Amino acid sequence: MSEFEIPTIDITPYLDPTASSAVDPACADVAARIDEACRTVGFMQITGHGVPDAAIAGLAGALDSFFEQPLEVKSRYRRPGANRGYSPPKSEALSMSLGVAPANRMNDFYEAFTVGTDVAAYPGTTLPEEAYAANTWPEPTGFRTAIEVYWKAVTGLSRAVLRACSDALGLGPDHFAHMVDHSIDALKMNNYALAPGAIELDGPLTGMGAHTDFGILTVLWADRVAGLEVLGEDTRWHPVMPAEGAFLINLGDAFARWTNDRWRSTLHRVDPPVVDGRIERRRSAAFFFDGNHDAVISPLPGTVEPGTEAYPPITVAAHLDAKLAGMKTGTAPTGASREAARVLSAGA
Repeated sequence: MSEFEIPTIDITPYLDPTASSAVDPACADVAARIDEACRTVGFMQITGHGVPDAAIAGLAGALDSFFEQPLEVKSRYRRPGANRGYSPPKSEALSMSLGVAPANRMNDFYEAFTVGTDVAAYPGTTLPEEAYAANTWPEPTGFRTAIEVYWKAVTGLSRAVLRACSDALGLGPDHFAHMVDHSIDALKMNNYALAPGAIELDGPLTGMGAHTDFGILTVLWADRVAGLEVLGEDTRWHPVMPAEGAFLINLGDAFARWTNDRWRSTLHRVDPPVVDGRIERRRSAAFFFDGNHDAVISPLPGTVEPGTEAYPPITVAAHLDAKLAGMKTGTAPTGASREAARVLSAGA
């Protein structure tokens, strides 16, 4: 592997829910490649994912149907302080999830619409409504149906990748099952909202500030338009684009904590997609697979010597709440000093 490269991995063997590296050489090969990717860059291009083209087209159409509406209409679906509904441009600052104020003193210019797992997804259980909040669904015809079709498909993919990751760590494919059987998941649909066309920049403009993702792993669909950048070990930002027909998957903070940083929750950001002085439209949808609200994130067996833990134990809900408070209200979380220092030391 070169100095910086996002490996492409075919996840097909793990779409069989009974498959494991212990009995299937194809799974063993996938698990080994995932381990290498997670130890080096923390990102993967995933092919053989099984998500139908129609589900992806439905997602893109639903995203367009919502974001093309006037701001005053979209703003009816605001849920201030909640990780649900509409977030207008410049209402969030991802870098503050690490306690790093935006360099340009301005919040990120994307707009977003977020849906997530609600209590109705787990009938017969008693779950805290603040962690499993009800969704707000907008009016465009077919929006909810299209999102639910995509949600079901990408949920299956995320669980297959988790089983492969568990195998890659030598834990067997079902090690994390009890931590995700009532998982808090969310789908954040993003639109980089400056109107396409010629612009004059009088200073830095941040599409989405530098951050790590908060949960277990993220499944990203995005336009093949420049903008996404990943921070390498050389403290340089490297451009990354989804491969044709692939999803970009990256690890979140849970895996960094579970493995005591053997696996990487990699810093990334989105710079404005400006080409020859013109804004290019860019859309993305990040599915955040976050785990049960009451699951405790602490070092996995064999990953750390007692007394050398890089992170204290924390529940999924407490970790997410701290990160979301930074992003939405500017309240800097504790325990992110190393990542914050890497952001501050990175080259432009």
